[in-house]
Amino acid sequence: MDQILRTPSRAPTGTAPAGTANLSRRNLLGAAAGALVLAVALPGRVRAEAQGPAEGAGAIAPKPGTRVPAFLEIRPDGTVRFLSPFVEGGQGIATGMAQIVGEELDVDPARFVVECAPPGPDYAVVNGIRMTGGSFSTRSSYPLMRQLGATARDMLVRAAAARLKVQAAELTTRDGTVVHAASGRTLPYGALAADAMALKPNESAPLRDPTSFRYIGKPVARIDVRDKSTGRAVYAIDQKVEGMLYAAVAHAPHPGTEPAGLDNEAAVRAMPGVHSVHRLPGAVAVAADSWWRARKAVEALTVRWSAPKATGLDTIAADFSSDGLLAALKASAEAGHAAEAEGDVAGAFARAAKVVEAEYAAPYLAHAQLEPPSSIARFNPDGTLDVWLPNQMPELFQTISAKVAGVEPDKVRIHSPMLGGFFGRHFPYDAGNPFPQAILLAKATGRPVKVLWSREEEFARDGLRPLSFSRFRAALDAAGNPTAIEVRTVGEGPIGRYFGALMKTPVDPSAVEGIVEKPYAIANRRMTFTKVAHPVTIAFWRSVGHSMNDAFYESFLDEVAQAGGHDPFELRMTLLKDKPRSLRLLREVADLSGGWQRGPYAAGDGKRARGVSLASPFGSETATIAEVSVEGGEARVHNLWIAFDPGSVVNPAIVTAQVESAAALGTSSVLFEQIVYRDGLRQSQNFDTYPILRREHMPAVHVRIVESGAPMGGVGEPGLPGVPPAILNAIAALTGQRIRSLPVANTKLAGA
Repeated sequence: MDQILRTPSRAPTGTAPAGTANLSRRNLLGAAAGALVLAVALPGRVRAEAQGPAEGAGAIAPKPGTRVPAFLEIRPDGTVRFLSPFVEGGQGIATGMAQIVGEELDVDPARFVVECAPPGPDYAVVNGIRMTGGSFSTRSSYPLMRQLGATARDMLVRAAAARLKVQAAELTTRDGTVVHAASGRTLPYGALAADAMALKPNESAPLRDPTSFRYIGKPVARIDVRDKSTGRAVYAIDQKVEGMLYAAVAHAPHPGTEPAGLDNEAAVRAMPGVHSVHRLPGAVAVAADSWWRARKAVEALTVRWSAPKATGLDTIAADFSSDGLLAALKASAEAGHAAEAEGDVAGAFARAAKVVEAEYAAPYLAHAQLEPPSSIARFNPDGTLDVWLPNQMPELFQTISAKVAGVEPDKVRIHSPMLGGFFGRHFPYDAGNPFPQAILLAKATGRPVKVLWSREEEFARDGLRPLSFSRFRAALDAAGNPTAIEVRTVGEGPIGRYFGALMKTPVDPSAVEGIVEKPYAIANRRMTFTKVAHPVTIAFWRSVGHSMNDAFYESFLDEVAQAGGHDPFELRMTLLKDKPRSLRLLREVADLSGGWQRGPYAAGDGKRARGVSLASPFGSETATIAEVSVEGGEARVHNLWIAFDPGSVVNPAIVTAQVESAAALGTSSVLFEQIVYRDGLRQSQNFDTYPILRREHMPAVHVRIVESGAPMGGVGEPGLPGVPPAILNAIAALTGQRIRSLPVANTKLAGA
């Protein structure tokens, strides 16, 4: 099956949120008697479903090529249901959306019920594509969600004015109620919803003065905390539908091989609870009345697998290894494509008093999410298909599900539960998700089927952060200042892999981000990219290319400082003299940490040292200082100080939590994590062979939010990229050992 990421279908669809049956968007507008359902203009495509001029709440005039309605429902009991274009996965987007809309609507965010919107072009808010990722949700929709709330409030006020026979200007609102102060009369929003529904929306309804904000910019409590803390939150792994079977899967040991024969199929069919045994593309499956019985049965199957394909991207040679691929990346002599070119690099090197060179490499990484992948598929008597699955792009999954099922996309309803984490895992990578298997098994059995992968199957099939390699050179003048920098990056990134056909350049931005467009005043720069395709499935991973490239660049910059006889913090200050935003962050993080000191210095029972780094990912800026020691040859990170500037914030408590979580993942990745291939196979099959950060290794994380007023940047991913280089630089300061090949755990460190 072709599961490669593609752009989503442009076809309109009549789909519904989880928990509804056959409710189209058109029906939804007229549903819920007495409720106001409001459409708001969002960036995207022109809504194509209207057969004539819209009326009432659907009458916002479209802007050519930019209209995509989202829906706001005000219920008679005063609660507000918001259909979010974005998927909640722990990043707090449901709360953030409630704050933004609630601010302008004048409703406490605690009264919101936020659900993920169904698939459809109405919700394609990111350049015509609907996606929750890239730290883009809030910053892409902030002004539009504010306008949504303001437009709804204006309609309610006008409805109240007609009801009370007063001028709208005489009315105010207070937390879901329209107030006529002169007479003391009040009307709750719920009582006005039906009247407001008949009014034409005013797209230019005025917004609140930010100085009067009560919710935006405040640490409003998460609206999903109670359900999560009491066990009522429903994730994909928790979902059930009536009459469903459970299925467990065993994949081929080598991609590109197929089940050629089952030697004991009859015996397995006779096992308790087993319903049926199936062959799938690249896998076998057993359906049973419980998942445990299905898993025990599929593990009991004796499968004869075909020989691997001789060629193809999904074929991994029997002798493939991570070490072999890294050697190939290093040996590549193909001329690279310019990713950045400024000044006279060759001349600067010719005049250099000193040249510094280094090679950096990072391994494959798994997502290692705690929630194993699962999906439910159900074919309905009316020819429609329901699919429940964790995802970050509902429309894309709808398109692929339709192709697998052999139906039109508008016959597929995608239900998007909250996710047990994002990290770039929930995209339809090649054979990396169970939803096609659930669809095929539901078709074969005539029953709803839930497929749940075991932890071992997840580790074996997960799309990986790419193994990567970069070679650095820097030219220094007689004073030890860098006059030129040259970087050659070799490998492949997920944007090039999955969206290469849409790119206008051969340079994959996901392979070079974090190396290009750095803020430092180095006049002569040349960065190139050479593509060498991976034979394994690569994927987006939290902060994508920044997750390793900032580690490379910022570590090398410390090497440049050392070679030139400069303190790395002071060198950065000098190189940022014309970059006030970055310079301020560097000063803020130094202040947060109690003042910059590189070390080594005495602390506790031994010595510690500090490292510093900067990163500019996803429209935000970070400065990070790490403090480390060495115990028994292993690095211990005691403190991380992070100054974080996302321009402006909606919820500082959520921002802080996201930076803290990103810091934990950054620490885990640089110290411990790696996927190793040997003899064509992944060597990690579970958490016992894929070490991650343990509680005793978790540093104290200190976050300072700096709102510079720059355009709003991302939050979920930017906290990560500065952490690995700060740790690496601290280790080098403490031990004199410069680690250029990750993770740190592969290197025995000298005591200090």
